[in-house]
Amino acid sequence: MRALVVTAVAAEADSVLTGLTPHPDAPGPEPRTLPLGYPRTKSGEGYLITRRDLPGAAFDVLVGGVGPAAAAAGTATALALGSYTLVVSAGIGGGFQPAAPPGSLVVADAIVAADLGAETPDGFVDVQALGFGHSVHLPPAELAARAAEATGALLAPVLTVSTVTGTAARAAELAARHPMAGAEAMEGFGVAEAAAAHGLSVLEIRAVSNAVGPRDRAAWRIGDALAALADGFRTLGPVLANWGERHDR
Repeated sequence: MRALVVTAVAAEADSVLTGLTPHPDAPGPEPRTLPLGYPRTKSGEGYLITRRDLPGAAFDVLVGGVGPAAAAAGTATALALGSYTLVVSAGIGGGFQPAAPPGSLVVADAIVAADLGAETPDGFVDVQALGFGHSVHLPPAELAARAAEATGALLAPVLTVSTVTGTAARAAELAARHPMAGAEAMEGFGVAEAAAAHGLSVLEIRAVSNAVGPRDRAAWRIGDALAALADGFRTLGPVLANWGERHDR
């Protein structure tokens, strides 16, 4: 089984790699640059991808960029160059309170494009209701449930937004439209769109760094969230490997 794990930034990728490295004293392969893609770093590098191997599974961890468009482009580039069984969107995000406090994990049972659509006099209408494609991707229910159980995560919808929530009014609006939502982030739906285009299953896991609501940088717990992400992947790796063994094409 070979899985592609897509993060937005290098710090998230480092946490995932830490979790997927059972013997830290034995260094794994160095990052490599995919042969396609425009420069994504100040030093002119393209998409960086790093491999980690566990019993029964190989994981390629990609730094795909911030936002749904960058995530979709990066994921599609990697999928065009390799053969995979599963795609995972992973990183930190905001948690809806009180269900997902900072430092906790959320595994998506639905990956929702929460702000892709149109504003109307009667309120927001999502892109699916407008008749242009769809607005939700569903991870395999068994896999999502097993991942949440193994990591102690909340199993709930994760919203993909292009603009991170920074006000109480916006948080209330999203919570009213998606009352079961556990977290918001910026890449999941883009990753899922690319995976679906290649006929692959997708999973999303988020470590909560802050509450969805008024922007308060002093209250952010990014370090705790990155540590939780690493801990999550320590237990998630074998779960994904087991699922992949039963579903490898």
